[in-house]
Amino acid sequence: MTCKPLLPALCAPLALAACATGPETVGGSSLAAQEAFWDALSSHCGGDRPGMAYAGGLVSDDARDSDWAGKRMVAHWAECSADRVAIAFHVEDADAPGGWNRSRTWIVTRSGAGPDMRLTLKHDHRHADGKADAVTFYGGTTADAGATRGQDFPVDAESIALFTREGLDASLTNVWRVEVDPADTPHGLFAYQLTRRNDPARLFRVEMRLSDPVAPPPSAWGW
Repeated sequence: MTCKPLLPALCAPLALAACATGPETVGGSSLAAQEAFWDALSSHCGGDRPGMAYAGGLVSDDARDSDWAGKRMVAHWAECSADRVAIAFHVEDADAPGGWNRSRTWIVTRSGAGPDMRLTLKHDHRHADGKADAVTFYGGTTADAGATRGQDFPVDAESIALFTREGLDASLTNVWRVEVDPADTPHGLFAYQLTRRNDPARLFRVEMRLSDPVAPPPSAWGW
């Protein structure tokens, strides 16, 4: 499966952001990688105001995602606190109210301290009336230090139970990945990616150009 970055020139300078998969140790401390990642993620927050919003789109070419191809997408740092970052994911959709699907929000939290520090990614899915979808708040928690620009979130037991109950057996080995550069990084990148351990061909990846900020969109549904 190939990856087609939105800006080809990004590939070389952002090799870690686009392609890194293994754990990384920074300054002799495995914890430093997660701390640096969290700092980079939080650098797009807006303090007491909503944070930055960036435009991008689908860059993977899995045929299973053909209905996503060519659609405009926006990632918006909608809410932030010391241990929680909520990023609303807006997808252009002619069939949705106002022409945009605003049903998805990625929520990254950190917990613990020192060697017990962990990052967790959850997906908040809502309908246009704000009610929770039947499949919502699924995700996973980091299993290792990851890298400063990218963290992997293997599916957790709670999500496996949800997927099993809803008949979504294909999702039982999901691994989500979030990659981010600090704000103001030249040619910076934010990426969200899905792969599956039992399906090497599965790749869903969207990328947002941090050099292409846009006006914050309306709130995600239910927010």
